[in-house]
Amino acid sequence: MAAPLDPVIAQIIPLMPMRDLAVMTPQSARDSLRALAASRAAIPPPPVDHVEDIKVKGGAGPLPARVYRVGTTPAPTVVFFHGGGWVAGDIETHDRQARNIAIETGAVVISVDYRRPPETRFPGAFEDAFAAVSDVFDRVAEFGGDAKRLGVAGDSAGGNLAATTAIACRDAGLKLAAQLLVYPVTDVLGGYADARENARYPSRAENADGYFLTRATMEWFCGHYLADPGHASDWRVSPLRAASLAGVAPAVVTTAWFDPLRDEGAAYARALEAAGVRVKHHEGPGLIHGYFGMGDASDVARAEAQRARADFKALLMRGA
Repeated sequence: MAAPLDPVIAQIIPLMPMRDLAVMTPQSARDSLRALAASRAAIPPPPVDHVEDIKVKGGAGPLPARVYRVGTTPAPTVVFFHGGGWVAGDIETHDRQARNIAIETGAVVISVDYRRPPETRFPGAFEDAFAAVSDVFDRVAEFGGDAKRLGVAGDSAGGNLAATTAIACRDAGLKLAAQLLVYPVTDVLGGYADARENARYPSRAENADGYFLTRATMEWFCGHYLADPGHASDWRVSPLRAASLAGVAPAVVTTAWFDPLRDEGAAYARALEAAGVRVKHHEGPGLIHGYFGMGDASDVARAEAQRARADFKALLMRGA
């Protein structure tokens, strides 16, 4: 029997943004996530030793990025991609998540501000993500200093970008040590509006409404990311549709029980395992989409996120 919804999380849900699709615009979605981050300003951010804003290569030019360091000794390097349905989210909204990865893994974390739709539709975000990882690999001496301990991480749409970038890195001969996929988007075919495709993943019906991220919101996000619905079958959008996952980096995959994306995330973990990839899957009992950002309030969320980051650290320390 599944664990019940964490009561602390239940109290948080009514306060979450992006709840009214009838009036939501890309800019209002961005503003609401920024406001949510700003509302926590009174809570000191997790302390790291050094934070620096830099530029990394993107698919069409330089991109803003932020580097987080703990300590000065050689360390793994992690390229992090924020969530927000590709449309919203940025370095600021996910500052605490990047800090927690740096603190709990000891890695140098580079958080990348990829181009967002609708201004730049697919494949812009994917091209930025892959270009950024390639650039960091080439410049790894400036960061953690060890090309054998380079990983990617991301949550939600950022988890999608981390997963697809890991596949692209395999194809390019760029060997990653690990990938951390936090409640990732893995199968966009049908744009969350097709009944037959949705039926493949019962969580899309079970958790369609009431738990912050809704299936309708995912449909809205996909409509902005994809100029052509046919792009949804491309593995650069739907990594679960890749012809082969063999040889991609070892993975930590987290899902949340009360999340419409739960079942596609779990399916991706199983597909990686079936392809011979080392995988650790955290099911997120009692939790919702977005719980990695709720650790200040929920002990359950904090503990589950810490377990996932500990597994990610172990993979990074093993090296590629």
